[in-house]
Amino acid sequence: MAAGMGEHMSTSSSRPVLRVSEEGRVALSDLLPTEEPIEFRLQGVPIAVLMRTPGHDEELARGFALTEGIILHPEELAEVRALPGLDGAGRYDLVLAEGIRVDEEQFRRNLYATSSCGVCGKASIDAVRVAAPPLPAGPVIPGGLLQDLMESMRSAQAGFDATGGLHAAAAFTGEGEFLGAREDVGRHNAMDKLVGRLSSRRWPMGEMVVTVSGRVSFELVQKAAVAGISILAGVSAASSLAVDLADELGLTVAGFVRPGGFNLYTHPHRIASQDERPPTDD
Repeated sequence: MAAGMGEHMSTSSSRPVLRVSEEGRVALSDLLPTEEPIEFRLQGVPIAVLMRTPGHDEELARGFALTEGIILHPEELAEVRALPGLDGAGRYDLVLAEGIRVDEEQFRRNLYATSSCGVCGKASIDAVRVAAPPLPAGPVIPGGLLQDLMESMRSAQAGFDATGGLHAAAAFTGEGEFLGAREDVGRHNAMDKLVGRLSSRRWPMGEMVVTVSGRVSFELVQKAAVAGISILAGVSAASSLAVDLADELGLTVAGFVRPGGFNLYTHPHRIASQDERPPTDD
C-alpha cells in the first residue's frame, strides 16, 4: 500500500516549544497536528490541492470526489492511484470507471484549499444542488441522544487528545450505533474521510446522524447533503449560509450540542423532545 494511504500515518509531529507560565519559561517538546498538502488529479488533470492530516488518503479522495459532485456514485471511481515523484505520497489521480465521462475543467481549482475553509465556489455550490439526493424523512431521534452521540465522538478523538488540534466527524444510526469516525486538521477533510469510508457500504448514506467537533459550515452541510445524510450536529454554531443551504435541502442541523441542550436551526421534525430517551429492552 502506498505511503499516505495506510491506516497508521502519524497525526502528530514533535516540535520544540517554550512553555510560558507564571513560573517562567520551560523548554520542552510538544505534539502538533500534522498538516501537509495533498493534490488530486482527475484523469491526469490537476483539480485541487488540500491541506490535510496524512492518513486515510484514499478515503479522503473518494469522499472528496463524491461530496464535491465530481462523481455521483462510488462505483464511478475505479481507482485512487498514487502518483510517483518526490512527494508522491501526497499526489493522487482519480481514475474514473470505464464509460464514465467528466469535464475535468468544471472542477479544476486554480487556488488551493486551506485546512480551515475547504473548497468553496460557484462550481461546488452548483454541484451540491445537482448531486444532492432527496433526503429521507428520518431518522427521528430523542433530543437527549444528540449529547450522547457527541460524547461518543469525543471518546474516539485520539488525535485530538494528543495534539488538541484535530477536528472530527463521526457517524451513527438513528438508534445511536457507532458507525465510524475520522479526524483531520480540516473539518471538511474529516467529513470527506468519513464519507469515503462509509460510502462503500451504502450510497446514499441515508438515515444517519453525523456529528462534528466544531462549527457547522456551508462545506459540511454541502457534503452531508450530497451523501444523503439527514441530521448534522456540531458542538459549536452553524454559519448563516450553512443554515440557508440546509433549510433549502431538507437537512436537520443542530448546533451547540452540549450538556444541557442545543440549538435546532433547520427541520426540527427529526428531533423529538429533549427529555425523551431511546427506548430500552426493559
